[in-house]
Amino acid sequence: MAMADAAVLITGGAGGIGAATTRKLLEMGYRVAVTGRDAGKLARLADQAMAGDALVTVSGDAADYADVQRAVQAVLDRFGRLDVVIANAGFNTFDTLPDGDPEGWRDMVLTNVLGPALLVKAALPALRESQGKIVLIGSEAGIMHRPGNMYSVTKWALTAFAENTRLLVAADGVGVTMVAPGPVDTPFYAAREGGAPGGSILTADTIADAVVWALTQPAGVDVNTIVVRPTGRV
Repeated sequence: MAMADAAVLITGGAGGIGAATTRKLLEMGYRVAVTGRDAGKLARLADQAMAGDALVTVSGDAADYADVQRAVQAVLDRFGRLDVVIANAGFNTFDTLPDGDPEGWRDMVLTNVLGPALLVKAALPALRESQGKIVLIGSEAGIMHRPGNMYSVTKWALTAFAENTRLLVAADGVGVTMVAPGPVDTPFYAAREGGAPGGSILTADTIADAVVWALTQPAGVDVNTIVVRPTGRV
């Protein structure tokens, strides 16, 4: 996709993979809008990026349709178009069916599964007009089962949603890519006892590079699934 004038909307983009992707796209000349629940983190991202009018931040909840609509409209108002949406917002409760908190699962399902659906619904008219791209940040947990793990269930749902959406929009010239990382060294693991898992681990920049690679393929190429793991991961 040509970068000139292209506009991108990233949910949950104030830190981790979302922030790394934001920085790389801005460096390449894309115009980027970022959403997140924490207005302070969004402000810090904007200060650090020093991208001027090329970056828009919109505080809001990825699982709230009114907030998602507002973010899409902010992109259209500022940039006049929308070429890419990246459904990045998500989290893990780091528990299992026997010991977990159902209320935590509710929030996780809403963010990890409903959130991407709301983003696609709100953005689809603009993406059809631009023949743009949809990127979904999945997980290796969505292509391999983990016993009793509800996070894995949400990412399996996202894997299904990616193909479901591809079939919906293929005739419109809209591409759909799911990027499924293994463990990534980001604040994602802040809620996990012991922090990030041991052994080899990816960086947020590595996953951002995968997203950029998918977006910059030649016209007529639709990259559907990218699985990225650290070397030696089984």
